[in-house]
Amino acid sequence: MKGWNEFEIGSVLFPLNEDGIGAQEKMPQDRSYTENSSRSASVAHWRVQKPIHNHDHCINCFFCWVYCPDASILAKDDQMSGIDYMHCKGCGVCVAVCPTNPKSLLMFDEVEEEQDALNKWPQKEAKK
Repeated sequence: MKGWNEFEIGSVLFPLNEDGIGAQEKMPQDRSYTENSSRSASVAHWRVQKPIHNHDHCINCFFCWVYCPDASILAKDDQMSGIDYMHCKGCGVCVAVCPTNPKSLLMFDEVEEEQDALNKWPQKEAKK
């Protein structure tokens, strides 16, 4: 597998081992990706903070899914189902675009356990 700096400038990397049109009809986890695909390689090793999802506050608006630069928001059956931590870089875009009060996604330290983070979740702010 080549490192990012071993490719020619302007290289086009085809991420799928199969027909691209046919693969689009499959869920991402069911597609066959090449070894040089960002889907096959983890980038999480340099993440310092990670988003935690609180299902109780989520309205399934999918703003996080649309704006995530790494396609790390997981959705199934028209609902957000979690975060792909193998590919999430911890940029916080998902948290920034979340419209709920309190937000259904918040950033926590990488080592924070999910249940501990959920126990620290802020309460809904009263309307003024």
